[in-house]
Amino acid sequence: MKRVWAMVTKKQLTVGSAALVLALMVLLSRVLGLVRDRLLASFFAPDALGVYFAAFRIPNFIFELLVMGALTSAFIPVYSKYLAEGNEDEAQRVASGLINLSLIIFFCIAVPMYIGAPWLSVLIAPGFNKAQLVQMTEFTRFMLFFQVAPLLIGNVLTGILQSHSLFLIPALAPVLYNVGIIIGVLVFASSLGLWAPVIGVAIGAVLFVLIQIPALIHIGYRHTAELNPKRTGIKEVGKLMAPRTFGLAVTQIDTTIDLMLASLLGARMVTIFTFAQQLQQLPIGLFGQTIAQAALPSLSQLSSADKQEEFKKVLHSAIHQILFLILPAAMLFIVLRIPVVRLVYGASRFDWAATVATGMTLSAFSFSLFAQAIVQVLARGFYALLDSKTPVIVGVISVLLNSLLSIIFVLVFHMPIWALGVSTSIASIVNAILLLYLLNRKIPGFIAPAFVYPAVKMGMATIVAGIALYMPLKLFDQLVFDTTHTFGLLFLTGVSGAIGFGTYFFLSWVLNVDQVHDVIRLMKRFQKIRGFSLEPAEEVVNGSVTEIPSNANPS
Repeated sequence: MKRVWAMVTKKQLTVGSAALVLALMVLLSRVLGLVRDRLLASFFAPDALGVYFAAFRIPNFIFELLVMGALTSAFIPVYSKYLAEGNEDEAQRVASGLINLSLIIFFCIAVPMYIGAPWLSVLIAPGFNKAQLVQMTEFTRFMLFFQVAPLLIGNVLTGILQSHSLFLIPALAPVLYNVGIIIGVLVFASSLGLWAPVIGVAIGAVLFVLIQIPALIHIGYRHTAELNPKRTGIKEVGKLMAPRTFGLAVTQIDTTIDLMLASLLGARMVTIFTFAQQLQQLPIGLFGQTIAQAALPSLSQLSSADKQEEFKKVLHSAIHQILFLILPAAMLFIVLRIPVVRLVYGASRFDWAATVATGMTLSAFSFSLFAQAIVQVLARGFYALLDSKTPVIVGVISVLLNSLLSIIFVLVFHMPIWALGVSTSIASIVNAILLLYLLNRKIPGFIAPAFVYPAVKMGMATIVAGIALYMPLKLFDQLVFDTTHTFGLLFLTGVSGAIGFGTYFFLSWVLNVDQVHDVIRLMKRFQKIRGFSLEPAEEVVNGSVTEIPSNANPS
């Protein structure tokens, strides 16, 4: 037990080791998320699941505004600054005040929404019938308090632990959240019906908090009754999160519009859109969010120390690593969209029409996976520079564009559900381009040949890999594998995927993409992993950064 505790409380002092821990845990969480969705598709029809997914809209709206605005753009930089100054007592008071004030604000918002849930349900799901709206209202009211409140606390705790370079336990929290939903489905589905996953959400949210408490005690965190909104650190968090919260509010409007449009196409289309969206989030969460999340503390420290060249190197390597991993995953989703959807969601209640619609929507999303992923680290680059306004303004522009295109595609041109994926892709690519342009203005020379050329090489390798994926798919599907059975479908996807990824890796090696050599070195070092920490290529200790090789990257 001592060895296990030493392992889970070992600090990850490099971007690479932190990203590795996050990636492993996100992979586990996402795999469990797919298991969760497969169970949902097995126990419930798409029309019923549409009500369940729609019920998340109001709770998620509150959660995004109160948590994501504070944690990603404001809390970690401010908390890390106090730690770097050696003022841990003040850091803890800021954290306590943020949790306490957030809970008060939450209840002030949640109570009116609880009362108005029936009217809000009609507004955001106009295509649902009366029975579906009643059920959606009941689910929404339950999740308002039993999902959002624990997750609000838990995500601030995650920010505290990550600021102390502890990434493993916070990364396990989302894993347990999915475990809770799976437990709810398996234990209660036969007796409670669609209430089973709703109960599971509450179980998962509580587990999300509980797993982090021992690590908090380990670092000496003590929660206090701090409620002073005028405390300097809390004011700094509020100042930084204000524009981010505004941007998230606009984003939530866009997400709500997508739900409204999907509900007008039928409750089953809400399920199809949600399943496709969650599947495309797998590589974004695994590669984009983990690398960006692991890089934020280091970027914040480098920015505070005014080390612009080191800052640029870390940001460049993070983007290149994300692109190297996300581009072949996107091509896989585009070419093998139907086999992938059938493998993940192919339960008896999820029919062929739903499979095709989900595959088309997934493919539409996948054209912008690279943009959605690098936006994660670009935005955090601005946050580390204590500029949360720029990514918010750009985000608002892309959100408005997405909403406008979604409305035109569905209500004017009467396009099917995959049109919502097309509008998302267009807006996401615009978002990434604008952020790159503005970051280059903020940091002169950011978009340099050394930054552009590797991305071009990866793009070329991805296109050829797509052809290599498509040819065996068509050949084997008709002549070799019986894809009416899971075993044959699995082999078809595995063989085609292996040929595609092998082609991508080989071409990247021929084109001398640095990330290939990093993968090779990582495989050689695999046996040298000690306590989830790789031998560092770059190390940030007490705000100082050692020499970073030109081909180093964050994982």
